[in-house]
Amino acid sequence: MHKLAPSLLAADFTNLGLQLKEIENAGAQYLHFDVMDGHFVPNISFGVPVLKSIRSCTKLFFDVHLMISNPERYVDDFAKSGADSITVHLEAFQDESDLLHCLQLIRNLDVEVGLAISPNTPVDSLFRYLEHLDLALIMSVEPGFGGQKFILDALKKAEKLVQQGAGIDIQMDGGIDLNNLQSVLNAGVNVVVAGSSIFGSKDIGESVRSFLK
Repeated sequence: MHKLAPSLLAADFTNLGLQLKEIENAGAQYLHFDVMDGHFVPNISFGVPVLKSIRSCTKLFFDVHLMISNPERYVDDFAKSGADSITVHLEAFQDESDLLHCLQLIRNLDVEVGLAISPNTPVDSLFRYLEHLDLALIMSVEPGFGGQKFILDALKKAEKLVQQGAGIDIQMDGGIDLNNLQSVLNAGVNVVVAGSSIFGSKDIGESVRSFLK
C-alpha cells in the first residue's frame, strides 16, 4: 500500500492544528515539509520553527524536503526539531564528496536519508547513491512553487528507478491529483506528495481517503 504525504505548503496556516488532525484521522501517514530558501529555488517558505511548533500536535511522519543551498548546515537543526526523514537535492552540491558527506551527516542523526532530483536532472544520476538512501524523490514539477502542471517524464524516471531494484521508497512530488494518481502508482511510486489537491479541497479528510483507496 502506498503512503500519502500531504504538503504543508498548501495548508491553511490560520487553521493548521485542525487540518493536521483531519489528514491524520483520515489515514495520511506523512506530512511533507517543502523548505525553500529563496536561493536554491526562487521562493521562501518556512523552516525549523514551524516544524518544531507542530511536532507535539501530531504523530505524522515528518518528511522534510530541503530545497535549499548548503543543506548540510541545517540538517542537525531539523533532526533535533522532530524530522523523521530529511531529503536534500542532488543539484545543491557541486562535488560528489560533499553530497556523500551530507548524506552521512543525516544518517548519523538517526533519521531517514533522502535524495531528490529536479525535472532536468537525469534519473541515472541517482543510481550511484542508492545504497546510501532510504528514499529517492523525483520532482514532477519545477521545485519552488505549488500548483504547477505535472511533468509526464517523471513517470519514466520512476520506472527506471524501480528497475534498479534498490528496495528504497520512491517518492514523487508535484502536480499529483486523483486524475494522474494511478499512473504515478503504476510507475512504482509508493510515497505520494500532494498539496493543493488535499488542502485545497472542500473536504480534506475525504480527499485523503480518496488518495489512499
